[in-house]
Order: sequence, then structure tokens, then C-alpha cells
Amino acid sequence: MSILTRRHFLGSLPSAARAAQSSRGMRPNILLVMADDLGYECLGCNGSTSYRTPNLDRLAGKGIRFTHAYAQPLCTPTRVQLMTGQLNFRNWRAFGLMDPKEKTFGHAMQRAGYRTGIAGKWQFYSYEEKGSPRFQAGMKPEQSGFDEYLLWHDLLTEDKGSRYADPVLNENGKLRRDTKGKYGPDLEMDFLEKFMERKSEKPFFAYYPMTLTHGPFNMTPKSADWAKGNRLKDDPKYYGDMVSYMDDSVGRIMKFLDRTGLASNTLLLFYADNGTPPEVTSQTKTRTIPGGKGKTTEAGMRVPMFAHWAGVTGEGKVCPDLIDSTDFLPTIMEATGAKWFDGLPLDGRSFLPQIRGKKGNPRQWAFAHYDPHPGCKQPFQATRLTWDHRHKLYMDGRLFDIDKDYFEQSPIAPGSESAADRAARKKLQAGLDQMAKVMPPKFNKYETDGRKPY
Repeated sequence: MSILTRRHFLGSLPSAARAAQSSRGMRPNILLVMADDLGYECLGCNGSTSYRTPNLDRLAGKGIRFTHAYAQPLCTPTRVQLMTGQLNFRNWRAFGLMDPKEKTFGHAMQRAGYRTGIAGKWQFYSYEEKGSPRFQAGMKPEQSGFDEYLLWHDLLTEDKGSRYADPVLNENGKLRRDTKGKYGPDLEMDFLEKFMERKSEKPFFAYYPMTLTHGPFNMTPKSADWAKGNRLKDDPKYYGDMVSYMDDSVGRIMKFLDRTGLASNTLLLFYADNGTPPEVTSQTKTRTIPGGKGKTTEAGMRVPMFAHWAGVTGEGKVCPDLIDSTDFLPTIMEATGAKWFDGLPLDGRSFLPQIRGKKGNPRQWAFAHYDPHPGCKQPFQATRLTWDHRHKLYMDGRLFDIDKDYFEQSPIAPGSESAADRAARKKLQAGLDQMAKVMPPKFNKYETDGRKPY
């Protein structure tokens, strides 16, 4: 008699039975997908008129769309928070690095008995060139809690090569030699599908930090000039093609999960690491939005987010709760029964109740400690800020009404604050004060590469 694997057993059940089984019995698989440099305004379901994103729009309709999810304004700050569940002031070392002593969600899921795999962008080891004190420092992929990986920009410092056409990829410690004429995101998807489909009685945790849609702005296999053009030409006109290909990749994931029966017991999470690049301007139904990457405005920090878990999320749900990158780790742990490491803090709060259609414990305000130095190649100003759905307060006292001043061009003058403004200032200042008690606002005042202090 043949033995049914866990996956084929679930796939053989009727849809209603599979949903009941996934919500009551077996631990779910987790697939976390994170786009690179994709602002909230880029998706059709969020009002975009510049790009077509039918697959992500369909994912939003199949599950729950979070309308107020936020990231740090740049990639490494968000990624460190996402993987460790801690705010940057606790464990930040430098841009493009993560301390090899850190514990990540990969470690937690391994300890919980999950198979762990990652594909896409790494950027946590030796970001800077020879001569920097941070050369050949940071966390290597094999130290991160992932059993298997296919990664770009893992150990190659700034000589990292292409992530798109003819990509430079490391698979489980060996440089891939078969990438000529191929497209990086396609190879990453191939790897993920093989990892997820591999027969095992253990559930999986798959993390896909996409290389799309980050610059350089290169053509994709769907671009009109792919066959005869310079595939490494950098031109912002290709950003729309990159958004479309990123959306196609999500569609491919959804079809794969459905085809294999894995969709019946997989929690699929989609997120982005920061806002759209400044070289790109996008149009929505209500406004024109220049890319805000690097800035602490809505255009720099507000990102798309969706969740789908068959039989659990329901369909077409919308959640306005404030979500932060530190929230993913506690959410994944609650969904799977994984445990964090004794003595290590967690700053996030689980949004699993919201995924289940319950109220949960939503934030009254969100917080960011933003300091991408040392190592960041642009002089972004370090700061702390708190915000809610309408107001944003900086540690220097500037208060903005985001509804009226989306791009934060004119702080509200203290003498002209309305009653609502004053109430918001009081609440948000209490948030800043609370975080200052956890750890005072100390910043990296000096770069080690000779830049002037700010």
C-alpha cells in the first residue's frame, strides 16, 4: 500500500476539508515574500494607475489586505528588523551587515522542526569594499538559520554582479555556473518551488526576499527589447516592466501552491522593504507620487502587504491596523508554535488574530528609529518618529497631518494646532518618551570613512 505524504494527503482532501484540517490540526507552512523597493502606490488594489498588478490584486481579493503596513525607508534596516523582530536601536551594526551572533526567524523555525529555505537577495555580509573596517564582516547565509539557499550579493561585497540577466548566484555555498542567458528571478522561483515541493513530513518555512524591483532598472524577459537589446542597460523606463514581472512571479507562486495542494495549509505573506526608488514617479487615482525611498515620508515607508491562509483569512478582507516589520516574527511564531530565544527581546506584536478575523492587539501608534549609518552611501538624516493613521511626530517636535500634507512639506505650527492635532501630539510624544525609556535616542554621529558628522 502506498504511503501518502503530508502534502499529498492535504491535496487529496476536498477544499472544505482541507481548510478545516489546516485551521485546526497540522502546523502551517509559511511562505514570506518581500518585494524590493515597491511602494504602496504601485499596486492596482491600492489605487495605482501606472502599473498592472493582476496577481497581487487577486491575492488581495483571496485573503486580507493591510492598508497601513510600514517598513523602514531603506532595505537593510527593514530586513534586520524583519528577521530578528527587534527595532534597529537594539542590534544595528552597519548598512549591509547583520551581526553573525544574531538569532533570526530562520533559527527559530529550525528549532521548531521546520525545513527552512531562502532565495533572492542577501546583503548581510561584507557590503563594503576592501579597506573598510566592515570588509568581510557580517552574517554569512549558512549562519542565518536556513538549511538551503540560492542568493545574490551574499559574499561578493560590491563586486556582486548582475541580479537579473546572467545573474551571479550562490547555491548552498557554490557559485552557479549555469546562469548565462537566464534571468535571476526565474532561477530563484525554480529553487523555491523545488524546495517547497520536496517530499518531507516536516512543514517548511520559505523566505523569498525578491531582487525585483530594485535598480538597476533592467529589462525583463517580457520587455519588448529583451531579445536584441542590452539586457544590463539601466533605464527607469523599465521599472514598469519590473513591477509586472514581480507580479507575474507572485502569480506563479499562487499557481504552484494550488497545483501542488500546498495552498491548503500554507500561510502566504507578501510585504515590501521600503518605498519606490526616487528615479520613479507613479500615478494613483488621487495623486502623483515621486518615489520616496530613503525618506521617512509615507512614500518612503508605507508599503503593500497581504496575507492568505485557506479557510482562515476569509476573502476580500481589509485591515487598517498599523503593521511594522518587527511584527512578522511573532506572527509566524504564533502560527507555528515556534519559540523565541531566552534573553532576547522582541519588539513586534503578532497580527495573527487579525489574519484569523479577530481584533487582536493593534497599535495606537507606530515607531521608527532610523539611522542607516555607518555604511549607507547617502547622507540620510538619522531620526526617531511616531505616527498613527493621520499624524506623524518627529523627535525634533515637527508634527505633520498626513491627510493634508502627504509629502510632509509644512509642519503644523504650534500656534495653529487644532484640538485633534494637540491630542495627536500628546499621544505620539508619549510614544517617543516610552521608547526613549527602553533605549535613549543615540545615533551614529560619525562615519568611519571620513564623512562629516551630521
